[in-house]
Amino acid sequence: MNSTQDTSFFGHPRGLATLFFTEMWERFSYYGGRALLILYMTDQLVNGGLGFTVADAGAIYGLYTASVYLTNLPGGWISDKFLGARNAVFYGGIIIALGNVLLAFPGIGFFYGGLALIAVGTGLLKPNVSTMVGSLYDKTDNRRDAGFSIFYMGINLGAFLAPLIAGYIGETINWRYGFLAVAVGMCIGLVQYKMGDKHLGTVGHFIPPSTAEEAAKQRKSLFVAMLFLAASFAIPYILHLTGSIQITIDWIKTAMTYVFIAIPIVYFGFLFLRGGFTTDEKKRLAAIFVFFVAAALFWGSFEQAGSTLTLFADRHTNNQIFGLTFPTTWWQSVNSIWIISLAPVFAALWLFLNKKNLEPSTPVKFGLGLLFVGLSFLLLVVPANAIVSAPDVKVGVIWLLTVYFLQTVGELCLSPVGLSTMTKLAPERVVGQMMGVWFLGAAVGNFIGGNVGGLFETYPLNSLFLAVAGTSIAVAVVMFALVPWVKKLMGDIK
Repeated sequence: MNSTQDTSFFGHPRGLATLFFTEMWERFSYYGGRALLILYMTDQLVNGGLGFTVADAGAIYGLYTASVYLTNLPGGWISDKFLGARNAVFYGGIIIALGNVLLAFPGIGFFYGGLALIAVGTGLLKPNVSTMVGSLYDKTDNRRDAGFSIFYMGINLGAFLAPLIAGYIGETINWRYGFLAVAVGMCIGLVQYKMGDKHLGTVGHFIPPSTAEEAAKQRKSLFVAMLFLAASFAIPYILHLTGSIQITIDWIKTAMTYVFIAIPIVYFGFLFLRGGFTTDEKKRLAAIFVFFVAAALFWGSFEQAGSTLTLFADRHTNNQIFGLTFPTTWWQSVNSIWIISLAPVFAALWLFLNKKNLEPSTPVKFGLGLLFVGLSFLLLVVPANAIVSAPDVKVGVIWLLTVYFLQTVGELCLSPVGLSTMTKLAPERVVGQMMGVWFLGAAVGNFIGGNVGGLFETYPLNSLFLAVAGTSIAVAVVMFALVPWVKKLMGDIK
């Protein structure tokens, strides 16, 4: 039975179930580890933590979460050229599991090695499992959007369960056991992936080069890429050994700042100057650049959930409900609860407004996303004022519950339309690269969010939250002002 005829999984191909649970367990792994990470790094050595300063922990957190998204770019390329999506997902899952196992061992070398492996493994798994979902359906199959909606629920289910299970184990029993729990989860995902392999048919199989010349060209490109990667690590290390530079966390953070600034400028500059695109195509690329910048700044605020907001929850929030105390890591499940609750509401709202010809345009939705995430931090200024006056005070859970509600509203305004808009606006020959651009925006945002979290002890909380709120709201105002111009750049694409 081909995928067009297969309706065995709630009216969808049975292979969707295999990919649903694979992604669910991968997200369980990522969000479970993320919930623990900043608390584990900043906890005292005597408690089993790493004893890092908040500044260093924030920088490492930002570099790690940015790398998880940045590796999606080479991960997709490796899949296309050498492994195929099916193998890339399996090998990526193995690497992620090994990375989490390393985190369960004491020693700073195991810690950094574990984070590196998780970033590499996620780069192989995440973009390719999504590609395989799309491949389950013919292009004319009207079940495709619903299939991705079901798949998206798997992401949120994993993100919801991970902090509750792995977070509880790590925070209340032993940090390293928490990382081991997410490793077990990833292994469960791999086992069911292989057991459900037969339901995927030919989806994701590697298609070898059609000629020997093409195969040789691909091997050469892999060699060049590996050589460049090795040089990017070896050269700074040699300079460090010779005393020419001193590699520290601050040095790496500064270097990556330049990298994240340079990549989009060089990439879009090349497209405009050497891409050979028409005037209309260049206008749409300009619109994509605007959306990229807006998305990066949105994620820069939103992704502080694992850094700034986790520290706020741990140190300044009375984590009790109905008289029962719960672990700080459980806050990381709140966004998923709001997503699961509000996503159907927003889907119905956009449909209703569309029928009335009142649905906001894409640039307006981006502006709304930035506005709501800015308002969430503006709200936090109120309890932060009280905390600055009395550092030992702990505020009620209603503050963070409302913050996560506002941020989820912002996410639902911006995130679902983001990738779709990128691919619709992209010239046909670079459509695939636009997925990489979207993930690059998420990488930049995570990097910003982690580094802002590193300022948690440097500035008064009310000033820090006001700065984040002011930046997001200011960018939202700029986005609203640019709506007429961006709509002209988009042409007839909505």
